[in-house]
Amino acid sequence: MPAPFRQVLAADSFPGIVCFAAPRAQAVQGCGLGLMTDLMESVDQTFDLFSDDQEAMAFSLFSDARQLAWDSGGRVQLPDDLLEHAGITEEAVFAGLGRFFHIWEPETFKAYKAQARSKIGDKGLSLPLRRPQGE
Repeated sequence: MPAPFRQVLAADSFPGIVCFAAPRAQAVQGCGLGLMTDLMESVDQTFDLFSDDQEAMAFSLFSDARQLAWDSGGRVQLPDDLLEHAGITEEAVFAGLGRFFHIWEPETFKAYKAQARSKIGDKGLSLPLRRPQGE
């Protein structure tokens, strides 16, 4: 795990990461335990309990989620099923996504990044800068 990723997560209550199969990409998605807790609350608040949509969202996010503690060198061992989902065999690429990160097989990452950039250009997307209230 690259040091900058570990530094961002250092304030979390769990000394490690939570990883799961990215629901919209052939990658491993990761975050801190605090954000995973926020996701669980969001699912509960957004969907009716036991509805098809709630179950589908909860299943896709949480059914294969794993808490992975750092070892003494700041490493984690990804479970085989997550490596298989991402097609990772030898090398991996870490990509920061704000409060999340992805772990990719390098060639799949290149293709996905090109597709994402093309989508932004094709749709003419832009992002207004939002500042926290009071600034």
